[in-house]
Order: sequence, then C-alpha cells, then structure tokens
Amino acid sequence: MPRLLPPAGPQRGLALAQLSNSVGDGIYYVTSVLYFTHVVGLAPARIGLGLTVAWAVGSVVGVPLGRTADRHGPRGTAVLLALATGSAVASFLIVRDFLPFLVAACLYATAQSGLAAARQALLAGLVSERERTGVLAHLQSTLNAGLAVGAALGGLAVSYGTASAYRTVFAIDAVSFLLCAVLLSRLPAVAPAGAAPAGAAAVTSAPAGTSSAATAPGVRFQVLRDRPYVAVTLLNAVLLLRMPLLSLGLPLWITERTSAPEWLVSALFVLNTVAVMLFQVRTARSVRGPATAARAIRRSGVLALATCVVFAFSAGQSPAVAVGVLVAGSVLLVAAEMLQSAGSWQLGFDLAPPERIGEYQGFFGTGTTIARTLGPLVLTGLLTGVGALGWVLLGGLFLAASSALSPVTRWATETRRDDAPASVVAARSAA
Repeated sequence: MPRLLPPAGPQRGLALAQLSNSVGDGIYYVTSVLYFTHVVGLAPARIGLGLTVAWAVGSVVGVPLGRTADRHGPRGTAVLLALATGSAVASFLIVRDFLPFLVAACLYATAQSGLAAARQALLAGLVSERERTGVLAHLQSTLNAGLAVGAALGGLAVSYGTASAYRTVFAIDAVSFLLCAVLLSRLPAVAPAGAAPAGAAAVTSAPAGTSSAATAPGVRFQVLRDRPYVAVTLLNAVLLLRMPLLSLGLPLWITERTSAPEWLVSALFVLNTVAVMLFQVRTARSVRGPATAARAIRRSGVLALATCVVFAFSAGQSPAVAVGVLVAGSVLLVAAEMLQSAGSWQLGFDLAPPERIGEYQGFFGTGTTIARTLGPLVLTGLLTGVGALGWVLLGGLFLAASSALSPVTRWATETRRDDAPASVVAARSAA
C-alpha cells in the first residue's frame, strides 16, 4: 500500500497543510447546507443563490490573487489567504440574515480560490518539475483522508442535530484553516516569480497568438490572452462535471430512479474516497509530460463513458442487481477520476510560464468553480429529466472533451516550443 504522506521535507509540509485544510472542507461539505437552513434560518433558494454568486466572485478574483502570489511570494500570500478562509468560516457563526451570509460566502469562496492558486505556486517553487505530479498525487490522497475525517465529524453534528453541535464543528473548521496557515508559514520561502536578474533583459516568453503587449512583464492577466491554455481549462472544466456527479447526480439517480437502498449513497462515497487514498499515487506514476497527460485524460474519457453506460443500466433492476451495477459503475468512475486528475495536474503546470504559475493556476482553478456552479443544472437536467439516455449523453460529453484535449494539448505545446527560440534570441541581443 502506498504511503499517504510524501517523504520528509517541504513535500510533507505541503501534505500536512492540505490535510488540515481538507478536514475543514469535509466538515463544510457535510454540514453547511443544514447549518444555513436549520441554524441560520435561510431558505434553500437563498442559500443556492448566495453560494452561486459567491463562487462566481471567487472564480473571477482567483486569477488576480494568483498573480499576487507570483509578484509578492506564494508562501506569504497562501498564509494570509488561509487566515482569511478561517475568518470567513468563523463569520458564519454570527451571521443571521441573507446579506451578511452573502458577504461571508463571497469572502470564503474568494479566499478558497486564491489559496488554491497560491498553494500551487508555492508547490511549483518547492518541488522540481519531474516530481510535481507525484507530489500532487500524494496531496490528493491526503485531501481524501482529510475529507473523510471532516465528513465523520460533520456526520456527528448532523446526528445530534443541535445548533451547538453545528457551531462546534464550524469552529473546528475555522481552526483547521488557522492550523493550515501555521503549517504553510513553516515551509521555506519562495522568491516572487518573474523578477528578472540584474542586467538581464525584461523579456517574457509567451505563447503564440498573444499580443506583444500581453507578454510584457507588467501586463496583467496574460493567461486570458493565452488561447491554448484557455481552451485546455475549458475542456478540463467539462471533465470536472464528475465532481458533483458523486455528491449530487448519483444520489438523485439512486433515490429517484433505482430500487437500490439509500445507504448505498454513503457507501459509494466511502468507496471513492478510499480508492483515491490507496491508488492515486500509483495511477499518477505513468504521467510524465503533456503527451502522457493527454493520453491519460483520453483514457479517462473512455472510462467515463463506460461508467455512464453502466449507471444507466441500474434503472428498473431488482435491489440486488441495482447495487451490483452501481458499485461496478463507481469503480469505473474512480478509475476515470484518478486518470483525469493526474493528467490535468500535469497540463496545468507544464503549460504555464514559470514566472506566472500563480496567475495561471488561479485561472485553471476556475474549472472547478464552473463545475460546481453549472454541474447541478447539467446533471439534474440530464439524469432526472432525461433518464437513462441522459447518462449516455453525459458520457458522450466526457468522451468528446477528453478526446479534444489531445489536439489542444499539442497546439499548446507547439506554441510554447515555437516561441522559445525567439525569446532566447531577444535576450541574447539585449545582453
């Protein structure tokens, strides 16, 4: 069995910070909606509206916060954003109306989005390129372990059902981000990216298709002009629709369209979490560059299509058969998830300029926000509205996006290769 934590050093420090962070996330995922309805007293429609607005704001602000990490150093930025996230969670303890809830939710989503980008920039500064995907696999395993612990704590609060129980776990959630900030502050400092050495020409190599103004060191948000990277991010966002599939789409399908028992929802969540903990590191070993990353994602698309077809067959079956079919589909789903995760990590880093890792990771992370925002609408429309055919359509969408990533990745790789000689010539002539 692979080790949950990477070897001692900065890699382990990052993993411990991730563990603390994810415990808080696990608590939030399990208890937040019930807390906001039962304790704060908000209507479900208002909660949905507030969270949608909050994550939309977070996705927009994530890019400039990532750029801040590039310009001022990722460690300090990550520490401040971890503290901001903890403060946002703590503020949920005192909100009693929609407007304060909306402000707190926007702060939470913004800090979370920025923290993810800053932490990726910190990882890029502490870990060599050839080790990044392996370390990210360890972090994903650690994340799942933390989510499991947090979900268990949240489950205790839900079982008690009292306001004090909910407030206690929300306080634990806030403390988990304070601990995350402490752990991040103990990591080695990473110099701000993009600072040209003394006497060197201020030349930034940018992908083909961007304007010369966009490649200047002082220009903001180069990533928005990087068409290949934008295309990769959008296709990856389609593949990330698998995230609400496990937490929303599959539970709705099981309870409304199959005869399987409701407890299977929790069992499949545990199956997914444990499988990622045990096998994500091993799965990521085959990914070593953009070409292998695109190949892994293409394989994940095939598995995702097979997953959806298998799930479609669970309708109209006896309880025992439905359980067997759903478990088989869940095994295929977690295999597809691990391949897609490993491939997307590699692409997100390899296609980003070294001096703008935070900015690019901030943009790449908007794929998660898009999936969280639009996923519920897409999944409920396809699965509860269309039925078994909806699964087939969803699988076809996964396959199309994963297949399209291969030529788009080649496009992105070629633009970066074509630009490299020009930047070298410019730097030499200016010296």
